[in-house]
Amino acid sequence: MTRIACCQLAPVFGDVDGNVARSVEAVRDAAARGARIIVLPELMTTGYVFADADEARSLAEPVDGPSVTAWRRLADELDVVVVGGFCELGDDGRVYNSAAVLVPQKPAVVHRKTHLWDRERLVFTAGDAAPPVVETLHGRIAPLICYELEFPEWVRIPALAGADLIVAPGNWPDLPRPDGERPGEVIRVQADASINRVAIAVCDRVGTERGVDWTSGSLIVDADGWPLAMADYTSSEVTTLVADVDLLDSRTKKLAGLSDAFADRRTDLYPGG
Repeated sequence: MTRIACCQLAPVFGDVDGNVARSVEAVRDAAARGARIIVLPELMTTGYVFADADEARSLAEPVDGPSVTAWRRLADELDVVVVGGFCELGDDGRVYNSAAVLVPQKPAVVHRKTHLWDRERLVFTAGDAAPPVVETLHGRIAPLICYELEFPEWVRIPALAGADLIVAPGNWPDLPRPDGERPGEVIRVQADASINRVAIAVCDRVGTERGVDWTSGSLIVDADGWPLAMADYTSSEVTTLVADVDLLDSRTKKLAGLSDAFADRRTDLYPGG
């Protein structure tokens, strides 16, 4: 079993130093509770609702900037894996919505969001690479970012590449839904996990930022898609979810004696093979 934590925080727009300090405190608390893989929200360092690309660029940092460096040092010190979203200033001068995976004593691995939600495409450059699958002492993990979870093909890529856990920093806007229903994003994550037989940990955020409310929908699900920990999406309280997950279970794709979620795929009939 591996203890996983999702630190559902409330980033303050533009307060990079304060946001990093809040994230460091949350990671320390999660590690003290025994978590070995700790996930932070999307764009944790800056906040989310940028007016335009120039505003984002004014707050963006390279991978070796102070924010990701603080997380890397924390991962080394606490011997934990830290995954967090940040506003990345690329070597090409472009701005990316990125997630950093910090494995102790290793360089940062960065995934740039490829599927940009709504006005994000007016602010960020879309990434052009599939999610990396990162080897850790606890298993193989792959980062996705928020809206990328909405695309079954994109989730399947790291699952087919051997990921034991998908970790996803997110900022889910609180969209209308029928009374009494769970957020659609939560339901889709459960489906993603079940269809691919891979555990998933999503770290959402809370609070209101520039008129946008957030779903507060963090969750950790096992390889069958069942929730092991789920935030109260009716609350805007900062919280940390913790769950023990058997990551080796993600390596078994058997559904029944003669049925296998991956081996039974008819790639000879699917468009594109």
